[in-house]
Amino acid sequence: MKPFNIKIGYGANQVTLTIFPIDEYQYKVIYYGAILGAVKYDIDCWESIPSEELEADDLPLYQHDVNSGRIYLILNEATVDEIGNEIEDLLTGGEDL
Repeated sequence: MKPFNIKIGYGANQVTLTIFPIDEYQYKVIYYGAILGAVKYDIDCWESIPSEELEADDLPLYQHDVNSGRIYLILNEATVDEIGNEIEDLLTGGEDL
């Protein structure tokens, strides 16, 4: 599967993320050309994959720069759920995985 983009709401902002499929139910989340983290679908819910379990490949891990003007994005439970829901909607046309 090829990488694709999703948009999520984050506070009052909308953020575009690139999603790189790892396998059928695991996805790397890319933000400004670096790996923000990864999510996986496991038994009817979305979870974050710990960064120590990720292979960075050619991309660096994302490090927020306070002077960049970018939104400080954190993969908390709500963000992971929203990313997962967007992935699901895009891949299944709105039907559950």
